[in-house]
Amino acid sequence: MSTDSPALTAIRRLVADAVEFQNNVDRFIPLHTPEVTIVNFGGRRVSGRDALTEAMRQALATPLADVTTTVDIEDIRFLRDDVAIVACVKRVFDGRDSAATALPATTGQLTYVMVADGDRWRIASAQTTPTTT
Repeated sequence: MSTDSPALTAIRRLVADAVEFQNNVDRFIPLHTPEVTIVNFGGRRVSGRDALTEAMRQALATPLADVTTTVDIEDIRFLRDDVAIVACVKRVFDGRDSAATALPATTGQLTYVMVADGDRWRIASAQTTPTTT
């Protein structure tokens, strides 16, 4: 697939939107499939949009709202025309009070499984593994 294909452009936009809307439940949740599974930076698994919505609302009501991330795409591989694996590096910025429980790391390997849903792409799965380097 060419580096400027509509699918690659849409996937890059989806990753950027997920970062931009990481603290906006109403904008973040529709980026995902209804049956999404997320394993977050702390190792918590959440399955389904409803559970993800509740987990986000709970987290954003705590000092975790002051933890933000950036994401850099390293690789996009298509399993089929409508399924892609997206390898990323996630960088975590902890804006919480210094007395807060330390995060497991400041970087992580983030892997998305994305699927074409009509004319747009959505996140079907996301797994973040903290890294120490």
